[in-house]
Amino acid sequence: MDRLLVMHSFVTVAQTGSFNGAAKKLGSSGSLVSRHVAELERQVGVRLVHRTARSVSLTEQGQRYADFCIRILGEIETEDASIAHLHDRPEGALSISCPKWIGSLDLGDAIAAFSAAHPKIQVRFELGGMSDRTYDFLEGGFDVAFHTRDLRDSGVRLKKIASLPFMLCAAPSYLKRHGTLTEPNGVASHDCLVHVNDPVWRIGHGHASTLHKIRNVAFSSNSYIALQKAAVHGRGIGLLPQRSAYDDLLSGALEILLPERGVPDRPLFAIYGPGPSTPRKVGVFLEFLTEWFSKNPIPRIPENM
Repeated sequence: MDRLLVMHSFVTVAQTGSFNGAAKKLGSSGSLVSRHVAELERQVGVRLVHRTARSVSLTEQGQRYADFCIRILGEIETEDASIAHLHDRPEGALSISCPKWIGSLDLGDAIAAFSAAHPKIQVRFELGGMSDRTYDFLEGGFDVAFHTRDLRDSGVRLKKIASLPFMLCAAPSYLKRHGTLTEPNGVASHDCLVHVNDPVWRIGHGHASTLHKIRNVAFSSNSYIALQKAAVHGRGIGLLPQRSAYDDLLSGALEILLPERGVPDRPLFAIYGPGPSTPRKVGVFLEFLTEWFSKNPIPRIPENM
């Protein structure tokens, strides 16, 4: 029988002086409360109460044990209230994980702004080391992780925070040597710079989009920043996040390819643990980031570039 349950029944008997009085207070029956006290006596190994036809009184050991039970149950109640307080208020530790290329750009700015706005939340923000296994972030002690792929069937909860525009790019030096890309199927004859987790490129939007498995891989990396540097050096065509490549596009170090077709944006998803309710600090964090990206959109490249 549950130890805390029988301790609670015993303390109520001690406070009311009868099994029936305790039962009424607990919404139970006198016989069940009596069994609880008898079970506690069996567990402790001593008699805790004197039973008479009209009343119940505590033995010497029973009074000492009642004081102990009151202290233990009170500490549990206090700790429960403290935990609930942390759950319901935006404070405490918040651990976040995401791929390096995302965290190094706008997401890093957004999380820094969140930390400044919520000083009672101690943020731990780690970049890199992301696993394809959905639950690894929980096993690593993180509250929230960020992905750019949909994980709706995984069991964890998911919230879309923003859209990240991507584009096909190449350096003028590469295009001078190899010619420009005039139609999507042309990627097969070009040197391509490929992210190891993104070997299939989608070009175009909606029903007009086409998928292209890249076979002519001239340079591959798990870092979009490294791919961007290779593109600037004229190594080939890259499918790059616009925010990362923005300055190189404005300066002319990179050019946009197939601007009339374009490539789909990538969703930025926040994933967090399953459960009946979301800790307030996590909810406040997700609300803040959604609003931050809405107020700080990634600048679009001018169409005439």
